[in-house]
Amino acid sequence: MNPAVETYTAGTDYLFDKEILLFDIEASMAHANGLEKIGVLTSVELGQIVGALESLKSEFKAGSIEITPADEDCHTVIENYLVEKIGEAGKKIHTGRSRNDQVLTATRLYMKHHLTQLTQQCVGLASDFVDVAEKYKEVPMPGYSHTQQAMLSSVGHYMLAHAEALLDDSDFLASVLKHIDKSPLGSAAGFGVSIPLDREFTAKELGFGGVQVNSLYCQNSRGKFESTYMEALAQIMLTLGKFATDMLLFTSQEFDYFSIDPSLTTGSSIMPHKHNLDVMEILRGNVSVVIANQLMIKGIAKNLLSGYNRDGQLIKKPLIESTHIVADSLEVASLVLKGLTPKPESIKAKINPGIFTADIANQMVVDQGMPFRDAYKAAADMRPEDVDLQKNIASKVSLGGPGNLNIDGYRARIAKTR
Repeated sequence: MNPAVETYTAGTDYLFDKEILLFDIEASMAHANGLEKIGVLTSVELGQIVGALESLKSEFKAGSIEITPADEDCHTVIENYLVEKIGEAGKKIHTGRSRNDQVLTATRLYMKHHLTQLTQQCVGLASDFVDVAEKYKEVPMPGYSHTQQAMLSSVGHYMLAHAEALLDDSDFLASVLKHIDKSPLGSAAGFGVSIPLDREFTAKELGFGGVQVNSLYCQNSRGKFESTYMEALAQIMLTLGKFATDMLLFTSQEFDYFSIDPSLTTGSSIMPHKHNLDVMEILRGNVSVVIANQLMIKGIAKNLLSGYNRDGQLIKKPLIESTHIVADSLEVASLVLKGLTPKPESIKAKINPGIFTADIANQMVVDQGMPFRDAYKAAADMRPEDVDLQKNIASKVSLGGPGNLNIDGYRARIAKTR
């Protein structure tokens, strides 16, 4: 092959194959078991292959196995390793399979693994938000609409909004996991093989919920399944991005609603007084990165001819990069949350009395039987003083309002998810 072509087609793919090598080994073990089941491998050969694959796994974890541009991908590394270690038996591992279904299977196992991990992270962070909400449930805080103070809320009410969002995100992750939980192993290049592979058997070996039946659809689903996975990641980032934007404002000198642990901030190269919450700025920016990566995957996959296309190789980078971004973002969001402390007096000093006019109007309706629109007009210019903030919070008794947070309900939901 012309060296320029080899370099161009390999690109950086070999670097991202390090992320899926262990999953490819897992799939190779299942495939070997399936070959032994139908008589292609002897039990002795199966033992040799499984033993060598276990050794490869250990050596890779120890850092002694590299994937180079010359290898092209992790699939070649596995086969070459087997042939080198056990000879003729190693040459049999590729019977009845293609690198096409290898990469599909390894990537799908990768996504399944990380969906499970990210679900636990989401639930864990949601639990942290519930803890903070319960601790500060009586601390008053303005709620905002159109970026203007709207009505009185509380720190607890605010924190639970993010908790519930993360729990919904975890539910969506679970639905995506169920959707992609189908084994493509045994679909080969996309057109089946003349060997009676037991695809149901290998699917169970790998812990899949079922088999993706049509071998051509297995190839056509590349990009579709990854795009669905990316939508789940994007939803998490939308949740975290809103928290990041809020914190950048609420910890600023103008708002001063929260203090932040200084260890979570950076300094300025020229202004000694600065304590910058850069980690939240990067998180906010990474929302766009993940969404852009999802669009990249859709763009790569759209309108390709049915069957395998090498374009799909380019999906790995945005998929794997986004997975790391989301996992890291959940971690730093937890650190920032735990490093926050509300400043009740500072918050109270900034509450605009106008935010109580809606409460006044509603009370006129109850006490005087006045039509709401008339009460709305009558209350518009009122600016009450010495409002009992705790009483006002407690008066919002509708489910999910500041006076009816339903913290026990969130804890029950978390316990059910874990």
